[in-house]
Amino acid sequence: MMPLALVASPTPPAQVAEEELRNAYDWVSVEEAEQVVALGGDGFMLQTLHAMLERRRIVPVFGMNLGTVGFLMNDWRLEGLMERLARAKPFRVSSLNMTAITVNGEHCRLPAINEVSLLRETRQTAKLEVTINDRIVLPELVCDGILVATPAGSTAYNFSAQGPILPLGSALLALTPISPFRPRRWRGAILPEKTRIGIRVLEADKRPVSAVADQREVREVAQVQVEIDQMRELTLLFDPEHALDDRITMEQFIA
Repeated sequence: MMPLALVASPTPPAQVAEEELRNAYDWVSVEEAEQVVALGGDGFMLQTLHAMLERRRIVPVFGMNLGTVGFLMNDWRLEGLMERLARAKPFRVSSLNMTAITVNGEHCRLPAINEVSLLRETRQTAKLEVTINDRIVLPELVCDGILVATPAGSTAYNFSAQGPILPLGSALLALTPISPFRPRRWRGAILPEKTRIGIRVLEADKRPVSAVADQREVREVAQVQVEIDQMRELTLLFDPEHALDDRITMEQFIA
């Protein structure tokens, strides 16, 4: 049997399920595991994947939903876990690298699995210059913010901001404005995943902007570059009937 590790969110349902699983199966530490079982919701799944990126040791993750939405998770069941893992279908997900430079000249590099978003910090709108592969495509975007989403993250904040849903495996990124004011007609772009996206904050002292990589924030940024991480790939495991790619497609038809 492949060495398995078990991790769980601190919520009461996940803690109860963790105790049941620990009594039913054999487990090893995360450092020794070849696969990880994660109990919680989508937020905890992101935490688990980020922890792997930080440790630089990436193994497949099988999530079971004990949270709210559970888009990235399988159904919770105590019985038959080993059989489910043996039949699980892998989905490979690329992450983003965000490199941010603050107005004070500090450099910060963070990974993102769902999206990188830039958001205004005050009541004043943000003014942003957008470049694609070092070419200026929007000299001035006046907005509440902008985000870059992966296919895995395109159904989250990106979709709420009226961005497109991207099929898994499409090798695309969504560049989506948040409440754009000027230019009014620009509603975003779909870009090849190898694109380098640069965003420079205009009037950064007067109109401060923060950059968020999934759940981690850098305040008062001056410029940000976002690109796909070509060196590291994450693997999520799903029950064959889960069909994550179908769920992503069907999100476009939910009222």
